[in-house]
Parts: sequence; C-alpha cells; structure tokens
Amino acid sequence: MTIIRKLSGTSPKTKLPRGAVDAQMHMYLPGFDAQEGGPPLPGGSLPGADQYRRLMQWIGIERVVITQGNAHQFDNRNLVACLKEMGDVAKGVAVIKPDETDAELKKLSDAGVVGARIMDLPGGALGLSGLEGVDARAQSLGWMMAVQFNGSDLLKHLPHLEKIRSNWVFDHHGKFFDGVSNAHIDAVKGLIDRGNVWFKFAGCYESSKSGGPDYEDIAAVARKIAAHAPERIVWGTNWPHNLAKTTEEYPQDARLTDTVLGWFPNERARDLALVENPQHLFGFPAL
Repeated sequence: MTIIRKLSGTSPKTKLPRGAVDAQMHMYLPGFDAQEGGPPLPGGSLPGADQYRRLMQWIGIERVVITQGNAHQFDNRNLVACLKEMGDVAKGVAVIKPDETDAELKKLSDAGVVGARIMDLPGGALGLSGLEGVDARAQSLGWMMAVQFNGSDLLKHLPHLEKIRSNWVFDHHGKFFDGVSNAHIDAVKGLIDRGNVWFKFAGCYESSKSGGPDYEDIAAVARKIAAHAPERIVWGTNWPHNLAKTTEEYPQDARLTDTVLGWFPNERARDLALVENPQHLFGFPAL
C-alpha cells in the first residue's frame, strides 16, 4: 500500500515559539539511491523539501536539523543536496568513518553539517565500535554527535559514553527496548550532569510498549529527564516516520507534537527545548 503523508490540517494546540527547531528528521531528494547495508528509501512519494516545508508551516517549525538517513549509509551526497535546498534554516548530521579524509570533512562542514551520527541498531551505518574514532574527528571540527543504541544496554556502555569529549545527544528517548529501571534513569541524569550531554525527544513510537496515542511508558521517562535538566532537552518530529509502512500506521504530526510537548513541566522548559537548547547544541544563531 502506498503511504500518504498528511502535511496539513488543524494546527497543534501547542503554539511553537519563534525560531522553533525540529532537531530530528530525514529528507530525501531524487537521484540518490539507497546503499547496500541500509534499508530501502521511504515508500510513497519521496519525502523531500517541498513536503517538509508544508509540514513546517503546519506545525510551526522555523529551523531544522536534517539527519543522514540509514538508507544512504556513508553516502552523504543526499544530505548535502538537502542542506543546499533548505538554505540557512537547516543544519546537518552526517555519517562519517573514523578515517574520513580531512577534505571530505571540510566539504561537509562547508555544506552546513555540524554533527556525526552513531546508530548501533539494525540498518545503521556505524555503531558504537566507531564511537571513539568519530568522537576524535567531531571534536577537532567542533561538531556534536548523535548517538543511538538500545538504551536498555546503557549501563554496559556507560564507561565508553563517559569518555566522549564532544557534545552529544542521547537519541530517540534513549530507546529502552528491553525495559528501563531507576538505574537507567540515574545513569542518564549522571551523563547529562557531565555538561556535554543532551537528551532528544523524538520517535517515541519506535520503542514504546504501551503505544499511542499517549505513549505513557515513554512519557514517564521523558517527564523525569525534563524535570531534571530542561536545559538539556531537544525535540524533533522524526519526520517522515520511516518505520510507518502504511497510511494507517502513519502518525498524525499535530497530535504527536501536542503529546510530546506536553511532557515538559512548564512553558519555559518547552521553549528551551525548542529554541535555546538546539541553538547551543547545533550552532544555530541566537535569536
């Protein structure tokens, strides 16, 4: 079945502040094939810049971080093209190898890339085995890192994560696929308190066991982290919701926006996550 992505409708009840940043999404332009090792390109009409601009207008987003999709693995050409298409409102997070050439990294930086992605889950191009090497390259460039893995293994990986010197974000609500304990929550808080770690609210449906529309299991963790360190949260739509394979499975973005933004303790915490925090982490100009 062909996916139809809803791109307009009743606006979210939550009014996003001026300069709001979508810190997690993917975009695909024609002419860039999926690469071996990754998933296929998204189904339906290719979710490119024109579709995303409609979503921005609908939700109230003004700036965006485009993350390299798994379909393109280490081939960042689509990402570079998307950044050029979106212009100054966009920054990028690429996938690089620890031994990437200086010339390639400069080209990515010049295009608007400000970060490197680690994805230690099926389909990811580079897992935690590349963490140390990518961290060294990111730090030399002043880039951040987006790190994603099964968060239920957090305690096992903690010694390595504590050695990261770059600014980095613990992706997708931590993705606690196999359960989350108080020890996991304390570990997340401890990482955040180190001063170079953020926590991303995005893609709650990817790891929720309780499911929508409220995702109460994800909400319970999100509320604790947001109350502990509102200055360390960023938010993203996770558009175009690549795990959805049918129109029926596809999230309603306005409703999802209201749900997730409702997990912040107050309006100030929400505004931090939408504007000031991503400005700091991704290098957007301050308003």
